[in-house]
Amino acid sequence: MRVTVVGGGVVGTMHAWQAVERGHEVVQIEREAEARGASLRNFGQIWVSGRAGGEELDTALRARELWERIGARVPGLGFRAIGSLTPVRNPRELAVAEAAVARPDATARGYGIVTAEEARAINPALRGSFEAALWCERDAAVEPRTAQLHLREALRATGRYTFLPGREVREVVGTGAVRDDHGEVHRGDVVILATGAWLSGLVRELDPDLPVRRVRLQMMQTAPLGEPLTTSVADADSFRYYPAYRSQALDDLNAGQRQAPIAAAHNMQLLMVQRQDGGLTIGDTHEYEHPFAFDTVEDPYEHLTEVVESFLGRPLPAIRRRWAGVYAQCTDTTRVVHRRQVADGVWLVTGPGGRGMTCSPAIAETTANELGW
Repeated sequence: MRVTVVGGGVVGTMHAWQAVERGHEVVQIEREAEARGASLRNFGQIWVSGRAGGEELDTALRARELWERIGARVPGLGFRAIGSLTPVRNPRELAVAEAAVARPDATARGYGIVTAEEARAINPALRGSFEAALWCERDAAVEPRTAQLHLREALRATGRYTFLPGREVREVVGTGAVRDDHGEVHRGDVVILATGAWLSGLVRELDPDLPVRRVRLQMMQTAPLGEPLTTSVADADSFRYYPAYRSQALDDLNAGQRQAPIAAAHNMQLLMVQRQDGGLTIGDTHEYEHPFAFDTVEDPYEHLTEVVESFLGRPLPAIRRRWAGVYAQCTDTTRVVHRRQVADGVWLVTGPGGRGMTCSPAIAETTANELGW
């Protein structure tokens, strides 16, 4: 079988990986020289802890297995089974963590409550003030800025993979066939459109009632911390954002403890991961209303700095990079992904939202299984 993958981000690259693993030939087309969207502008978290139960959690857990397996074969991914800690500061926040640990699927997630002393034993960099922490041992991390590069190197080594950058696919010209803006026709058995947040042009023509929206976020990265941050770190605002934490305890938190005004205004939470060079990736905000702002604003960065410093008990290293990114999210946020046949031999796969990095291996595996590869 010959598979054409349109889109060079992590979802597209994982579809290419699945196809090559199953013995097929793959041509992957990317309109930029390299992917430049949400696949790079993220935390690199394999984030199991906050996922809703059912399909979303099953997908995240399967993806976690696949990431570890692929990471063993492709060391350049930087796969690290580091787990995560969410420090809590008061009884209301602790009650939400305790409700999470009481979930029937808590063991599958690797949930546990640890004291502040136990949290510092797991992650000695957390010298600040907090009462306890939610621990999730199933969370992990990879290096988002380089993951696709190393995956493609491994794919090229098979002799059954070709990467064509700097080409935009413009039209479907037959079953399993598309034409790019160089006038070249790519024919095969199936086309996967994994175009991320690029939802205009051909995508709109093929799926005009696309049930997907775009979401903008802001993030930053620091200079090296100077010591290991041995886990990912979140704050209690993540309880308000991720569906796994919905409970009466969360309702009580929302009623009795308001978010900081800046955090509420920008739909914020703290997520923080250390990169292999020692720097910290920190975020994030969420902007849902179109048209998006064209610039970044400083207040969220100041808020995040304050929260991080309170956990670390020390000043944050200098901020070296700030950026905004856009990802595609199903308007029905309970759906893991929008997967639809949009023409003969052509499938659109988009809209995983903030789950793209986490769930992409399992999303691609499901596509391959459903299409009978």
